[in-house]
Parts: sequence; structure tokens; C-alpha cells
Amino acid sequence: MKKIILVTFLLIATFSKAQTITGKVTTSKGVILPFANILVKNTNIGVTADENGAFILENINKKKVTLITSSIGFISSQKRINISKEKVNTINFSLIEHAELLDQITVTGTRTDRRSTKNPVIVNVINSQTLADVQACNLSEGLKFQTGLRVETDCQTCNYTQLRMNGLSGGYSQILINGRPIFSPLTGLYGLEQIPTNMIDRIEVVRGGGSALYGSSAIGGTVNVITNIPKKDNYSIGYTYQNFKGASDHIIAGNATVVNEDKNAGISFFINNRTREVYDHNGDNYSELPELKNNSFGANLFFLPTDNQKIEINFSKMNEYRYGGEMIENAPHFALQSEERTHDVYVANIDYQINFNEDKSSLITYFASQYTGRDHYTGIRPGTKDAADTEHLANPPYGNSETTTFQGGLQFNHKLEDFLKGNNVLTIGSEFVQDDVFDEISAYKYVVDQITQNYGFFFQSDWEINDKWNLLTGIRYDHHKLDALKKDGNRKFIINNVASPRVSLLFKPFENGQLRATWGTGFRAPQAFDTDLHMAFAGGGISRVQLADDLKRERSNSYTVSFNYDKPTEHYIYGFTLESFYTELNDAFYLEGIGEDKYGEIFEKRNGDGAVVNGITLEGRLNYDGIIQFDAGVTYQSSKYNTAVKNSDTLDTKKEFLRTPTTYGYATATYTPNQKFKTALNLVYTGKMDVLHLASTDNLSDDEYFKSPTFFNVGIKTSYVLQLEKLKTNIEIFAGIKNIFDAYQTSFDIGKERDSNFIYGPAAPRTYTLGFKIFN
Repeated sequence: MKKIILVTFLLIATFSKAQTITGKVTTSKGVILPFANILVKNTNIGVTADENGAFILENINKKKVTLITSSIGFISSQKRINISKEKVNTINFSLIEHAELLDQITVTGTRTDRRSTKNPVIVNVINSQTLADVQACNLSEGLKFQTGLRVETDCQTCNYTQLRMNGLSGGYSQILINGRPIFSPLTGLYGLEQIPTNMIDRIEVVRGGGSALYGSSAIGGTVNVITNIPKKDNYSIGYTYQNFKGASDHIIAGNATVVNEDKNAGISFFINNRTREVYDHNGDNYSELPELKNNSFGANLFFLPTDNQKIEINFSKMNEYRYGGEMIENAPHFALQSEERTHDVYVANIDYQINFNEDKSSLITYFASQYTGRDHYTGIRPGTKDAADTEHLANPPYGNSETTTFQGGLQFNHKLEDFLKGNNVLTIGSEFVQDDVFDEISAYKYVVDQITQNYGFFFQSDWEINDKWNLLTGIRYDHHKLDALKKDGNRKFIINNVASPRVSLLFKPFENGQLRATWGTGFRAPQAFDTDLHMAFAGGGISRVQLADDLKRERSNSYTVSFNYDKPTEHYIYGFTLESFYTELNDAFYLEGIGEDKYGEIFEKRNGDGAVVNGITLEGRLNYDGIIQFDAGVTYQSSKYNTAVKNSDTLDTKKEFLRTPTTYGYATATYTPNQKFKTALNLVYTGKMDVLHLASTDNLSDDEYFKSPTFFNVGIKTSYVLQLEKLKTNIEIFAGIKNIFDAYQTSFDIGKERDSNFIYGPAAPRTYTLGFKIFN
């Protein structure tokens, strides 16, 4: 009996023996972090890592514990661990440095690598994680979550979108792909929706005219879409199902990256497939959201021939089909009103960089190109069995478009380490951009045939005077030539020579604050911009846009002043940015109706007297141990022409920009209590704005200005990660709701004579999402 009791006691003692946890602490970049503190949450048990970042926790008697790791200058990290039956449990920590969050490396503001707190121009970043948190399927949906940016849908039938920066329409925004301005006018019409988010590594945004180094159209600001960069071996494949009011949307996205052992070569791939059903909101058998079919794929690769040389090559192919209008099964020209688009888009660029002179100098040469081919239909069928209907069916208004854009350039950077007791990075370069646009619908006798060529030369001095002052000065000279087909069949040639200087000053009054002031000039040359290539339906006809024969360049002067403050502590990073902006446009472009033909109304792009856009933005942010993160921004602005412009033959002229709210903003918040569970909330706010509503037989007797309501578009996403350690694989399961409160336009026009431009609310109604992702 005594032997049995003794054996039982020994067994109990054996199985109740306290366990040990070991691990290692490194930075997020893989560097050993010595002497970090590791604590078992809600206990007094804790240790300090040694000089190699290693630690051992002993006498752990619980089945589950939460470990908290902290180090001065780093955001604390928490991990929950299930204690296994083995004596030793291993868990490693990777801490993010405060500076890594505050000092992101960006390239867009100066065309060179700069830390954000030392950059004289504010560059905001939307990373791939934010895109996932807000459930963005494409670039269009992701750009909404940045201060001063607003993405609007401008056609009830085809749903093309445009980006407005600081209240200025899409033609004032320079969109770059990997730093190259190859986002053509035709691509700008639908391209924001054609770029899938799993193609994107991050998006860098510069508001205002401080980025004149990128040339024409960088007046409102610059958006640089940087595609996935090979960093380490990984893969992911995922599926997302979306449903809005019974219409389904299926998305498949995959990524893979391979990097060799020497880390001197790597390649990443992406694929994306999307199929979305057509959606009719008001039951008139005409769509509010078009049918979509997207297929995209691409690759990025880099190669380091030597330690001081780098070659990068990027390629992507996007195909999109979209159909909107009367929901029928036949070809689009049998519909009473419809639009059909098939796009094939190819984008590629190659960059070569060599560093020399002990890395004080670098030479970069690059070539980039984009081709877009489009087959399209835009038409209204008379609908009666008469000669007009017979003519329509015999010669339906199908069209075709082609745009080819390419750019080549050379850039030289040199660092002067002792320039008047400071450092100065000098940048000089030149580039050539050609854009060839052809768009034709022979049935309407409509054609856009133009070639624009631009030779640009730029110089910049980025002078870090001392720890408190930085002065950025630069100038760009452009020789711009337009060769376009006129209405009479002849060609017109317009040449512009424009010098665009810029000055930015950074002052750090104290450690955590930066005061910035920027002045920059810019221009937009006469040419067809993205929205000019869209045909709108109204009153049983279609509208077209043409350029006035005497159209001249538009110039701008932009001023911004901002104050930025960020305070890091052991557990928190919090801060805010306050910015004011003022942009003066001279000879501002506007559209004016000049008459009608049998197909519909014709608008002409003309020069106005001028315009002023000004306002303020306020951003706030908070990060608590990576568990809670909050970002928000709001813009208050005024946008007015100096002289009132004519928007309708029957309405009063108006100084205020249409479709431009006085206030708008966004907010995002994430809660990540551990590495498995995450909940993300987001909000897009759009204030009231004036919208033009054109008359039509079944909808409105006379043209009117309509004041849109305020919209609060709220979304939520919750995800959970299953860790399959033996397979070295993770499975993320997620579900969410976009536009929870169904803040959607209710007063759509009906029928084939609807005003398709009378659209002003969020892009889609309440949408339920569900999906999974497998990754390593």
C-alpha cells in the first residue's frame, strides 16, 4: 500500500512539474535585440534577455499564459502561448522600433529615399495591411482612406471612378506606377478599379503641388502605386465572397515570392480573378452597378549583378469586361440603353541603378510603357420599329480605343557631405514621355486622335542644413507638344514651354515636431484627360467632350503649411498633423455646352478666368502596443471659380465647383489582442455637395442643382488565424460588412433617358463579405 502511495505521489509530482519557456527577441528586421524585458501577464514572473536576445522563463505552472515583451524605443508585443507537455516551450518575439513607424522610407516626395520625419514634403503611406483591413478589392477602394483624397463614382451605367485630391478633379492628380507617369488618360477612366490590391505593396501620397518634379498634372497631388517587391520566400492564396442585396461577387487572389540564398535575386508573382454580377437598385431593369469580369497577373523581379548595382523589372497584364445599362441577354446594341467595355492593359518598366563614389553618387536609368486596348459600345436604341431603329441595328455605335504610353529617363544623385556644414543631395535628370490616344465611334462620327510628347528636365537640391532645418529647392522645365485631330479633319499643333519651380522648408522646433512650408507651381497642357473620354447618357442622348481650338495651358500656384507632432512612449505612439493648403488656378479648364446634334449634347473644354481651392486638413493617429491602432483625417475646404461658369442652358451660372463637398474624411481602427484575432473598423465620411441633375422625360421636367445628403459609410472586418505548425502554414478566416448602415443613394433616375451622371453616393450598398486566405 505504501509503495502504491509513493508511486502515485511521484507520478503527480512528475506531471505537475513546472514548465520552461525559452525564446529570442529580435527587431522586425531580424537584428538581435539584447536586454529586452519579458513578463508573464498578471504575474510577477519575468526575466531580461541576455546580450544575444535569448531568454528563459522557468516555473510556469499554467496551461496558458500571455507574455509581454518590451524594450526602450520599441513598441511592446504580446503573445498568448499554450504550454505543451514537453518541458521546453519556445516562442520568439520581433519588436517594431518607434522610428520604424515614424520614419518610413519614402521616395515620392523627392524622387530619392527619405525618412518621413526628415522629408521636407509630407508623404502619407497606405500599406498593404491597411488595404486588407478596409476590405479594399482594388486601388479605387483603397485610396478613400487617406486625408484629402476622395474617390467618386461618376456614371450610373458604367461606374467609372476618378480621384479627387484637395477638391480637384482627376485630371489634376498625377498617378504613378512605380514612380513612372504611365497612367494614361484612357487607363485613368477605369484603371483605378482595374488594379487589384494584391498587386500593391504600398501607396505613397503627396498632397498639393509640391511634387512638380513629376511634371504635368501634379497640381492636386501625386499618388505613387508601388507594386509588390520580393523580400523573402512566401506565398498566399485566398478567396473572398461578397454579396450586396442578392448580387454576388467572387474574388480569387494569389501571391508568391522566391528569393535566392544570397539575397541578390528574387521574383514575386500575383494573380487576381474577379466576377461580379450586375445590380439593379431601383427595380427598373437598368443597372446601378455593372457586371464585372477581371483577370490580372504580373511579376516583379530584381537582380544585383554586383554589390553596387541593381536591376528591377516589373510586368503586369489586366483584362476587364464590364457591362451596364438595360439588363438583357442579347448583344448590347439590342438594349434600350447600355455601355459595354472590354479592356486589355499591359504595364511594364525596367530600372537600372548603380552606386559609386563610396555610395555618395548614384545613376538611375529607366524605361516604362503601358498599352491599353479597348473595344466598347455606348448607345441608346430608339426602341420603336421605325427607320431610326432599323438604322441603329444596322450600324450600332461600337467603337475601339488604343492608348500607348512610354517613358524613358536618366537621373543622377550626388551627396555633398560637407555643404556649408550640412549635407546636400543634388538630383539632376531628364525624361521623355509620349502618350498616343486614339478613340473612335464611327456611327457617331466621333474620334479622338492625339499624340502628346513631353521632354522634361529637372534639378533639385535637398539641403539638410542642420538637425533642425532642411531646405528643398528644385525646378522642372517641360517642353510639351500636342498633335491632335481637329473637328474639320485637319491637325492642330500646340507647343508649351513651362518652367515649374518648387521650394519646401522643414523646421524642427523640438524633437517630436516638424513645421513645413511648401510653394510649388504646375501646369496642365491642352489634351484629352480621362473624363473627356467618357460619354454620358442624358435625356435620350449621349454627351461628348471636345477641346476648344484656342485652348491654352492651365497654370497653378500651390502653397501648403503644416505642423506634424508624434510622441512615442513605451506603450503608445500618438500624434497629429494640421495642414493648410491654397491653390490658385489660372485659365482653369471647365466644360460648357455648345449645342446638340442628333446623337446628343456636345460639351467643349474651355479656359475660364481662374479658380481658387483652399482649406485645412487635420489628421490624428494612435498606436498602443500594436494592439489598438487608430487613424483619422478630415478636410474642410472651399473650391470656387473666380468668375461663375455655365453648367446648364436653363440654370444660373455658378462659382462653386460641382461634386465637391465642403467637408469629407475617413477613420480606421484595428484591435489586435493577439496574433490570431483581429477586428478592423473603418469610416468614410462625405459631406453635402452640389450636383447637376439634367432633365429627362421620365425623371425631371427641368434641369436643377441638387444638394446631396451627408453619407457615413461604415465597415467592419473580423479575422482569425489558424496556425498549422507542422505544415508551416496559416489559414486566415474572415468575415465583414461594408457600408453597415446602407448609406446609399436612393434617388436614382430610371429608364433609358436617365441622367447617368446623376450619381453621388457611396460606390455600393450594404455588402456582406466572407473568405479565407492560406499563407506561410
